Amino acid sequence: MASDTFTTLGPLGLSTQFRLPLTAAPTYAREDFAVSPGNSDAVARLDAWPDWSEGRLALVGPAGSGKTHLARAWAAQADAAVIDATGPAEAALDLAALRGKAILVEDADRRGEALPDEALFHILNMAGVDGGTVLLTGRVAPLAWETCVPDLRSRLNALPVAAIEEPDDVVLEAVLRRAFAQRLLKPDPDLYPYLVSRLPRSAAEAIAAADLLDEEADQRRRELNKALAREVLGDFEGEELD
Repeated sequence: MASDTFTTLGPLGLSTQFRLPLTAAPTYAREDFAVSPGNSDAVARLDAWPDWSEGRLALVGPAGSGKTHLARAWAAQADAAVIDATGPAEAALDLAALRGKAILVEDADRRGEALPDEALFHILNMAGVDGGTVLLTGRVAPLAWETCVPDLRSRLNALPVAAIEEPDDVVLEAVLRRAFAQRLLKPDPDLYPYLVSRLPRSAAEAIAAADLLDEEADQRRRELNKALAREVLGDFEGEELD
């Protein structure tokens, strides 16, 4: 299984590295999205669709905050065309075919050849016309997105913004509980606060940790608990295991 390496901090601020497997692509069911104070405003703004101002909205937040999950759930609800702004320029966009449709532009702040500035400008102009709607995602607010097209700059500056904060403890624990439940696993209750206090603030990495612990518990024929997590994810120096 492919893997990646992440660095997190132990209780004393000591760097601890562990390897997490890269898992299959996640599902984006709306009911699986964990709502918390850090994302509730963004959820409310997306749920207000189709009554968005001029049919446009930007959903922004740091990597791993859940914006792709929320955006893809909206896309499924709205039957939206999905454009990956960072993908290769395989063919010119058929803008005429997108008129009047719901459109999701993923990673619009990091767009490349797949989405020239002129194309994004025309997509934004189609919002609110014949029922068209546009949702854009990015890691930072549109005010900070680069463009050399003055008209696009003005459109970006005027975009309403729904912001998601980094996943908090509520979200990470909900992600972990769902991940273990999907695997028909019932970890010891004290495993959740142990993991939440140590994992990076990322839903994707929480799911990867659940995958790894599931695999290790099966291979070692061990209980899924804090002791196993310490062995698998690394020894957090200075903490007594209780």
